[in-house]
Amino acid sequence: MIKFLDLYQQYQGIRQEMDAAIARVIQQSSFIGGEDAAAFEKEFGTFQQATHCVGVANGTDAIEIVLEALELAHGSEVIVPANSFIASSEAVTRSGHRVIFADVLQDTYTLDPADVVRRITPKTRAIVAVHLYGQPCRMDELTAICRTHNLKLIEDAAQAHGAEYKGHRVGTLGVAGTFSFYPGKNLGAYGDAGAITTNDIDLALKCRMIANHGRTGKYDHRFEGRNSRLDGLQAAVLRVKLRHLDNWIERRNRIAAIYGDGLAGLRGLALPMIEAGTRHAFHLYVVRTEKREQLAKFLAECEIQTGVHYPIALPKLQAYTYLGQDKEPMFANRADSTLLSLPMGDHLSDADARAVIQAVRRFFE
Repeated sequence: MIKFLDLYQQYQGIRQEMDAAIARVIQQSSFIGGEDAAAFEKEFGTFQQATHCVGVANGTDAIEIVLEALELAHGSEVIVPANSFIASSEAVTRSGHRVIFADVLQDTYTLDPADVVRRITPKTRAIVAVHLYGQPCRMDELTAICRTHNLKLIEDAAQAHGAEYKGHRVGTLGVAGTFSFYPGKNLGAYGDAGAITTNDIDLALKCRMIANHGRTGKYDHRFEGRNSRLDGLQAAVLRVKLRHLDNWIERRNRIAAIYGDGLAGLRGLALPMIEAGTRHAFHLYVVRTEKREQLAKFLAECEIQTGVHYPIALPKLQAYTYLGQDKEPMFANRADSTLLSLPMGDHLSDADARAVIQAVRRFFE
């Protein structure tokens, strides 16, 4: 069986480090906050080239906290890509704002800057740029749009830890970056966890206070906040994994390169493209074919696991039909039935990747 993801195999490779880190937290009984949480914030901020990092409970909270800290007028419109996980959009509506979906580019599945411009109205206040599947968005164009229209640019980097745009880590190019450490991410905890990165000291302080009951000291509550803290065990797990992340990303890029070479030229199969000047994190390797269901079934019979990210475009979800964007002729609304994620991760060998290629080629040929 070629697994889509194998976290146990990953654990086996770092078992000694991981067991020691977890034992240390238990011994210290440092379960909320503590040394590991503070150290991880510093280490991940340095890794992401950000001046400030705030650990939170999960990636969805990270987006909501940033939106709250920006103090947008209630009911503001926030532009979000039509192809993403619902966390990117539900954070907007749960923060009291109106989500507006924009289309994505056909080659990279990231926000289409031209369509973003078409969606801007006098009520638009922010854009959530999702670095989907690990591919950085076209940040120069989005930054220029935000500058022209006086908008806030938030980076949803939940799938893009370590990805780079023109030599800069994503998560530092907008007002703030938000990260999820869901177990299956490139940098995954052993439970839920998240973080916010920013180079704005005031925004960082406001986010930290919101995430910790609106306080600066134990009982010094400046306003009502929420409980969204990175716990010590997850921080310890993430500190161990962070030391290996760059190597794991390089491994993912190696597998992606093998896929790209081996699957090139297959009629009826569209491969992901890497934007010039970027480092793709390859959280997922997503292909596109009108024969998605048949290909997935064939690969399963070959003992190759696959996934679908995401089977229903956000505007077509029942949660958003009130917006009326489900009938729009967006690429995202058409492509959702054609996307298929092939196995991707540091657990794969070159031989595994070639076995996937052989199976895919047999299907098409």
